[in-house]
Amino acid sequence: MKAKCSVYIATSVDGFIAKSDGDINWLHNPEYNIEGQDFGFFEFIESVSALIMGRNTYEKVLSFGEWPYSKPVFVLTSKTRNAPDHLKNKVRFISGEPSDIISNLTAEGFQHFYIDGGKTIQEFLRCGLINQLILTQIPILLGDGISLFGHLNSELNLKLISSQGYENGFVKSTYEVFTHK
Repeated sequence: MKAKCSVYIATSVDGFIAKSDGDINWLHNPEYNIEGQDFGFFEFIESVSALIMGRNTYEKVLSFGEWPYSKPVFVLTSKTRNAPDHLKNKVRFISGEPSDIISNLTAEGFQHFYIDGGKTIQEFLRCGLINQLILTQIPILLGDGISLFGHLNSELNLKLISSQGYENGFVKSTYEVFTHK
């Protein structure tokens, strides 16, 4: 069975995932809350077998306090690191080419990966490894910041699978990445 790599991420309407300094507080506007609504995240996270994220994203998640993931998390880094004691059996630091990483982790039994973090998503897209994009546009224009997509080596064709608007102005769209040119 071929591994599946999915992205589930929020962006501003102008395509940024964070401000230039990495700030994501704009995502936590109280006006965005809809009681009992997780915008499909729980169902998505239940479908994955592991997360692969970049070091910057890992450090941002660590700053939230309580670790939010019950699934194994693989953090991409070029430096040797050790997870804090409370995450010893939950987080593993890895390095290498994206295709080798997916191949090695698939050999360990993982099949569906949640790819997270701007640079990591961009690299996996450039390597043709992303199968599914779930993008939630937040009704804000940041004007500048960290772009979700950045530079791609070539265009990628997407097929819209579904799109849903929410009363708070969010628009969640699910795309299949069906060709890598």
